[in-house]
Amino acid sequence: METTIDNILNVTLLEPKHKHPTIFLRYDALNEGESLIIHNDHDPKPLYYQLLGERGNVFTWEYLEEGPVWWKVKIRKNIAGEIDETMGELAAKDLRKAEVFKKYGLDFSCGGKKTVKEACAEKGLDVTKVEQELQQTDKVPASHPMPYDEWELDFLVDYIVNTHHRFLRKNLPDITTNANKVMEVHSDLHPELVEINHLVKALNSELIEHIGKEEMMLFPYIKELARTDKSTPRPQSAYFKSIEDVVGNHEKEHETVGNSLNRIKTLTHNYVLPEDACASYSLLYRMLREFEEDTLLHIHLENNILFPKAIQLEK
Repeated sequence: METTIDNILNVTLLEPKHKHPTIFLRYDALNEGESLIIHNDHDPKPLYYQLLGERGNVFTWEYLEEGPVWWKVKIRKNIAGEIDETMGELAAKDLRKAEVFKKYGLDFSCGGKKTVKEACAEKGLDVTKVEQELQQTDKVPASHPMPYDEWELDFLVDYIVNTHHRFLRKNLPDITTNANKVMEVHSDLHPELVEINHLVKALNSELIEHIGKEEMMLFPYIKELARTDKSTPRPQSAYFKSIEDVVGNHEKEHETVGNSLNRIKTLTHNYVLPEDACASYSLLYRMLREFEEDTLLHIHLENNILFPKAIQLEK
C-alpha cells in the first residue's frame, strides 16, 4: 500500500509490478502546473524515458536528491501550450547554460533551434543528466554576464561588429599563417594538420566575405529599423525585401562554419597537444580554441538573439 503525504509517493512501499502503473495514475491525476515527488531507493531514470514515450514531452523532471540512500524526483505536469525552450533561447537568457552545452558538445549556436531533448537524442546523451546540470545553473548566483538579450538591436549590431568582426579580422590572418607553418614542419608525423590547414584557409575566406556582407547589407538595415519610430513608414533595403528572406542564407553559412569548427576540434582531439609539439604548435592550438569560443558566441548572438528580434521588429 502506498504512502502519500503532500503529493509525495514513496514507491519503495509498492510491489514492483505496481510501481510504474501507480506513478502514471498519480501523474495523470495532476492538474496542469502541479507536481508529484517520488521517493525511491535507486535512480528512477527508466521511468523518465517511459513517461516521455507514453505521455510525450509534457512534463519536467528535476532531481531533488540523488542517493546513496534516497533518490527524490519532482515531476511537474506542464501547462497546456508550454513547450520546451530551444537551446538558443536558453543560452540567450542565461549564458551559464551555454557552458553546460559546451561541456557536452551540444551546439547551441548553429544548432540553437533544437531542444535539449532533441539534441541529446541525436548525440546519444543522457538527457536527464544534462537537464539536471542546466537546472543547477539556476541555483548558482549569476556573475553579472553581458545582458545581450536586453540590448537594443542597434547597440547589439555595433557590439558584434566592434567585438567579434574585429576579432576575426585581427586574428584570422595570424591563425592562417601559423596553421600553414605548423603543417609544413609537422605534417609528416601528424597528417591531420593538412586538413586543419585547409579548413582554416577556407574559414578565413568564408568568414571575411560573410561579415563583409553583413556590414554592407544586413546590419545597416537592422540598425535603421531599430531607430525608426513606429509612427513612420518602415525603411526599405536596397538588397532584399525582408530580413526573413536573407536570414536563412546567413544561418546556412553559420552552419558551414560550425561544421568546420567541429571538424577541427575532432582532428585536434579537443586541442590536446601531441608530445612533440613545439611553441608554434602550442600557439596554433591556443589560437584555434580562442577562435572557436569567440565564433560560437558570435553566431549565438546573431542566430538566437539578433535575427529573431529583427524579424519580429520588422513585422
